[in-house]
Amino acid sequence: MNLNFNVDQLSKATKSQIENQLQAWSGLTEQALHTVSGLVELNIATVKASLEDASAVTQEVLAAKDLQSAFVVVQSQAQPVADKAASYSRHLAAIASKAQADLTKAAQERVAEAAANMNTLVNDLTKTAPAGTETFVEAFKANFANANAAYAKFLQ
Repeated sequence: MNLNFNVDQLSKATKSQIENQLQAWSGLTEQALHTVSGLVELNIATVKASLEDASAVTQEVLAAKDLQSAFVVVQSQAQPVADKAASYSRHLAAIASKAQADLTKAAQERVAEAAANMNTLVNDLTKTAPAGTETFVEAFKANFANANAAYAKFLQ
């Protein structure tokens, strides 16, 4: 009877862990899609602005009265192009930074949740341990708690 109780507990814990993993993958996938969406929006806006700017510069070059005037028009675009490239880089870095922060937060939440689930399972399983194994159970719980603490410290 005691063995069946432990098997049932393990089955429930396994099912719960699988459900948590699916939920975690779903969340991570959603975050990845948001990141990709942000990158696509940034790139579309950048391409659109670049085409508009190139069209305007082309019109100015074609309207120039001589080669010197056309050269001045082209040369005058160097600083605005550099500024736009720097702005693009800042936006790209912001998207990447947010994605990293979101993924780190999600990973920390999942690790904490998994540790809590395992602690509950260990506590439930050790409650039904046979008489005379109290020392082993306490040592196991202490080692498990130490391993969890070390892992949590590693993630910080």
